Amino acid sequence: MPSFTLVPHKVSTRITDPIVSPLAAAGITPNMISVAGFGGNVAAGALAAGGHFLWAGLVMLVFSALDLLDGALARKTGTVTKFGAVFDSVLDRVSEAAVLAGLLFHYTEIGGHTEEIVLCYAAIVGSIMVSYVRARAEGIGLTLREGLFTRAERVLVLGGALVVGHGVVRWALWVLAVLSHFTAAQRVFTVRQRLSSEGEIPDR
Repeated sequence: MPSFTLVPHKVSTRITDPIVSPLAAAGITPNMISVAGFGGNVAAGALAAGGHFLWAGLVMLVFSALDLLDGALARKTGTVTKFGAVFDSVLDRVSEAAVLAGLLFHYTEIGGHTEEIVLCYAAIVGSIMVSYVRARAEGIGLTLREGLFTRAERVLVLGGALVVGHGVVRWALWVLAVLSHFTAAQRVFTVRQRLSSEGEIPDR
C-alpha cells in the first residue's frame, strides 16, 4: 500500500519568505492567518449553500492557500508553539467541513440529490478520520505524515470541481468520499506496520 502524498505539502522558503516577511513586519501573527483561512472557507461554504459554485471554489482555493503561510510565518518569527499547531489543525478540519456542509445544505434545499447528500456526509467523515488516525498515531509517539489523499489533495479536488461547475462536483464528491476513507485505512495500515517492526504487534 503506498505511503506517499500526491501533492507536496511543503513550499520552499524562497517562495514563502517574500510573503511572510511583510506580514511579520505588519504585526500579523500565525493564528491570525489561521483564523482568516477559516473565515474564508466558511464564506465559501455559504456561497456553496447558495449554489454559487464558481465563487465558492475560488474563495475556497484562495483562503485554503493561507494554510501554507501560517506555519511559514511562525518559523520565520520564531513563534512556533504547540497550541498554534493544534489551533491550526482544528480550524483546518472545520474549514473543510464548512464547505462540504454548504454543499450538503444546497443539495438538501433543491431536492432530488440523495446521492450527493450521502457523499457529502461520507466525505466529511472521511476527512475527520484521516486527521483522527494521525492524531491517535502521534498520541502514541509516531510521526504520521503519509497519506494518498490528505487535506491538500482534497482541497484541490473540491475547489477545482466547484470552479469547473455543477456537473463535476458530483464526481469530486465520489473521489473525496472513497479516497479519504482509503487514506484513513492506509494510515492505520502504516501504523500497524511500524508497530510490528518495533515488536509492538506480534507477527501471526
